Amino acid sequence: MDAGAGGADAGTRDGGTARPGFLAEYGPGLAVVAVGVAASYLLNQFVPAISALTIAVLLGAVARNLGLLSDRVLPGAKLATKKLLRIGVVFLGLQLALSQVLQLDPGVLLVVVLTVACTFAGTMWLGRKLGTRPGTTLLVSTGFSICGASAAAAMDAVSDSEEEDLATGVALVTIFGSLAIFLLPLLQHPLGLSDTSFGIWAGASVHEVAQVVATASVAGPAALAVATVVKLTRVVLLAPLIAGYGIVRRRRGTVDSSGKRPPLVPLFVLGFIAMVGVRSSGVLPASVLDAAQTLTTLLLAGALFGLGTSVHLVSLVRTGGRAVVLGAASTVLAAAVSFAGIALFT
Repeated sequence: MDAGAGGADAGTRDGGTARPGFLAEYGPGLAVVAVGVAASYLLNQFVPAISALTIAVLLGAVARNLGLLSDRVLPGAKLATKKLLRIGVVFLGLQLALSQVLQLDPGVLLVVVLTVACTFAGTMWLGRKLGTRPGTTLLVSTGFSICGASAAAAMDAVSDSEEEDLATGVALVTIFGSLAIFLLPLLQHPLGLSDTSFGIWAGASVHEVAQVVATASVAGPAALAVATVVKLTRVVLLAPLIAGYGIVRRRRGTVDSSGKRPPLVPLFVLGFIAMVGVRSSGVLPASVLDAAQTLTTLLLAGALFGLGTSVHLVSLVRTGGRAVVLGAASTVLAAAVSFAGIALFT
């Protein structure tokens, strides 16, 4: 301890600015993030309809806005957001096997692709018409069309969106995904949907994986089985969507904060694709895949808890009206397109 202090004094005497060590600078924040992740994971066990990712960002935001966190934790929390997110998205690929996707009827695959494409493009258009912040529009479009909070966070990592944009997107995923859990089952029989068709509808239109499971389980095991596969098929489209966004940014000559052009395909997206390949190969035992799924949840929860610590709830409430309208419209759009697709192609 004395040696460390002496080193710091020497750095100051030499005219330089003493830089704290890694643990001194980031340790407090990383420790708080670890506690937040544990709390989020435990709460999710009691309320499985609300994903651990949503709980994590809410806990981080509440802790920061109630003044429970000092400024010392912010560097570590910011580091967790940046690093854990990318690692978590890579491991997310281990949840997806291409064999599951290819087992789906071609008509169902068409429903998924059309729903994702129309929801993303339609929400982007609606956001411009409503005058919603561009970053919020992009992340809501991504999250609502693909897989909720994790998709929005992945797009945030490669875009120029602000922290408030991601926080708004995650909040809207929670609100409208939760509404879907209660509303969609009420519409199954009035709309004349069989259990299998209802499972396709839930998997193609509801935002979070946990919300899809909660929605489809009401209709029984047949609906739940197909809903899960359809939802994971949507997740597969995360990689091409982000890669496509990267291509558009490069063609427009966009540069990042360091003055460099963004990569054609972000490294973590390539890692995601590689993990899908590993899962599809069948070389990993079920126990490893289960552990990887838990690890993915913990990593992404850590990233989103860190995000939550940078959120200012007052400004979100003040500016969120148009975003709420956008979220409602996007939810209706996804449900309408997927329902029409089921009627036409299945």
